[in-house]
Amino acid sequence: MEEMVDKTSGTKPNGLEPLKVYWQPGCTGCLRMKEFLTSHGVEFISINVLEDPEGCQELVRLAGRRVPIARRGDDWVDGQVLSDLARIAGISLTPWRPLSPPELAQRVDVILAATQRYCAQIPEASLDRLLPKRPRPYRQLVAHIAQIIEAFLDLVECQKRLEHPAYEQEVPRDATNREQLIGFVAAIQQRFDNWWSQRGADTDFSVPADVYYGEQTLHEFLERSTWHACQHTRQLQLVVENLGLVPNGPLTPGNLAGLPLPSHVWDDELAFSTSETEAGVV
Repeated sequence: MEEMVDKTSGTKPNGLEPLKVYWQPGCTGCLRMKEFLTSHGVEFISINVLEDPEGCQELVRLAGRRVPIARRGDDWVDGQVLSDLARIAGISLTPWRPLSPPELAQRVDVILAATQRYCAQIPEASLDRLLPKRPRPYRQLVAHIAQIIEAFLDLVECQKRLEHPAYEQEVPRDATNREQLIGFVAAIQQRFDNWWSQRGADTDFSVPADVYYGEQTLHEFLERSTWHACQHTRQLQLVVENLGLVPNGPLTPGNLAGLPLPSHVWDDELAFSTSETEAGVV
């Protein structure tokens, strides 16, 4: 049974510390964390670490600069793991049945193909525009989508533990123009397809995945990688639309069905503002 929360302060009636959540715009896990808490009627203090220096320092003392993080007093969790988030928020978690690994692999193909199509529509001169309220250029968003899947492949092919910096990489040095950037995404897609065709069917997805954010099975990590990349591809589609273009093959409800995606594409508190993007406002 869910616990009641004071609507004004975020403090529980039993006197526990208020729940604080640390996030930044465009962060897929941050948005899902906030929507999850809101959907369960849990009040929280919202801290955008890019605009709140004091809150950012609190975050650094807790967990470095990584988000999403939820905190109640001295207790904190990574908001990417809903079971941990539910515990600290006092939520009774409903079991979730993820898509099967073959279904997830098929979605990865759809997502990476869409990323390449949308990147091809963005004028070369626009690739260095910044996302609104976030110091991430469009070209880095494109690379990040592929790097999410690359990090999954590095774990299953090379036994390389997932650390947070894998999600904070710069654009590859050999992807200096749009065609090279598309080529980078295509190469990751081909690598994923090769892994799946050669080893996917024989992989035990119930084993633990060596990831920084908590206890996860390989199945859960594949699902997380898939919806993480998908959410950013939805954002890339929004970029194309905000440039006044019609997305080439927009993602369909069928492409999204069964993935634990946030309902918003960019953020639940901030709008995606083209004028800020064009002006280079961070």
